[in-house]
Amino acid sequence: MTGSPVDPDDLREQDGHHIHPWRDFSVAEPPEVVARAEGPYIHTADGRRLLDGNGGGLSAVTLGYGNAEIADTAAEQIRTLQFYSHFGQFTAPPAARLSADLARVAPSHLNHVHFGTGGSIANETAIRFIHYYMNQTGRPGKKGIIAFAGAYHGSTLLTASLTGIDFFKLGFDVLGENIHRIPAPNTYRRPAGTTPEEFADSQIDLLRAAIETVGPERIAAMIAEPIMAVGGAITPPPGYYRRAQETCAAYDILFVADEVVTGFGRLGEFFTSEAVFGARPDVITCAKGLTSGYIPLSATLFSDEMWEVLSVPQAPGGMLTHGFTYSGHPVACAVGAKVVEIIERDDILGHVRAVGPYLHDQLMTLAELPIVGDVRGSHFYHGVELVVDKETKEPFPPELAIGKRVAHHARERGVMIRPMGHIAILSPPLIIDRSQVDFLVDALRGAITATADELAAARSTG
Repeated sequence: MTGSPVDPDDLREQDGHHIHPWRDFSVAEPPEVVARAEGPYIHTADGRRLLDGNGGGLSAVTLGYGNAEIADTAAEQIRTLQFYSHFGQFTAPPAARLSADLARVAPSHLNHVHFGTGGSIANETAIRFIHYYMNQTGRPGKKGIIAFAGAYHGSTLLTASLTGIDFFKLGFDVLGENIHRIPAPNTYRRPAGTTPEEFADSQIDLLRAAIETVGPERIAAMIAEPIMAVGGAITPPPGYYRRAQETCAAYDILFVADEVVTGFGRLGEFFTSEAVFGARPDVITCAKGLTSGYIPLSATLFSDEMWEVLSVPQAPGGMLTHGFTYSGHPVACAVGAKVVEIIERDDILGHVRAVGPYLHDQLMTLAELPIVGDVRGSHFYHGVELVVDKETKEPFPPELAIGKRVAHHARERGVMIRPMGHIAILSPPLIIDRSQVDFLVDALRGAITATADELAAARSTG
């Protein structure tokens, strides 16, 4: 696969008209041009070949780049039927097939699927339907949503409001009413002398206290990621996720599992909430790995119990008036069905369960480095937290841009990682093998060491 020749300078000039998502206007240098890719590697326009350690930059690419089978599926669907609205009583084979596939691989009580175009839309759909559900069951005051501080759930007005990262909201308006924040269950930053199990107990106590303070009659749902991805790969203490869902159920509060990142194999299962963490969510949202990043698609899966209410007209002739032009898009759903087929046929989940622990063990060796405070995550999603002092766990100040420094040095060593403040995020395509794991970890080790040396040299001359 060679692709068309790219003139980087010409492309950068054209790109001046492009409003980039998450653009950092303090960075003056021109954007790096990713020209082509194959397998787990990307190629920049200046000729560098880099192992993709972050799944297309945002954990979306799972089956690698340039998969001809997926490309052929999309092309054939475009030739057959590229689009027709699914509003009302219309459907097309891809959406019907994929919805059945998702019901089959999801927890057994989640059998009803609404399609969208991205993770933000999936979470927006979840909350809108939950509010509708409460209205239909005669509880219009039960609208509050519990969400974690530090969590990320999207960029629409509602989902950005659910997001608990203040930096991501600078300059933007958000919704404050009905959103109730609780601390993230960050095991690394638990009180000194506390075991992970004791910490889990204390965090569940905080959840109960928040529910009692607001009043369970005013809270509709809790939304939580099995592993808080953008929030720093925060992995809950043992049993916490299951107990949080059970606590919500005891108070008649629905539980939304945001599996936009963890779904579709990243932890070795199609969905992780039940299979890995033992929770029984009422709603699961997913995107990213659903199509391995080949085309935009998301899905929101609802329980049978919720569907019994959602499927009843709210008035004579009433409709469930939520959806998007491209909900159930035939090409996107055809690609999604092909991705499910490949994952099952090629035992991608088995590969992740075999190689994921090896990746974890190799990354854990980085804990010996002076500026590495914590290595956390599971299988094909990890975070490496960088700190000034291991004893105090003091993070590096934002002005040092420690994550970006490490990412720069990693690129110089042939690997792409994602910097999130003082945390290096790794979420590679699920197809990498052990030798590529070794290359990734060695490059990251060198990048962290080079960054530490760079900071030490600056201090000695400062």
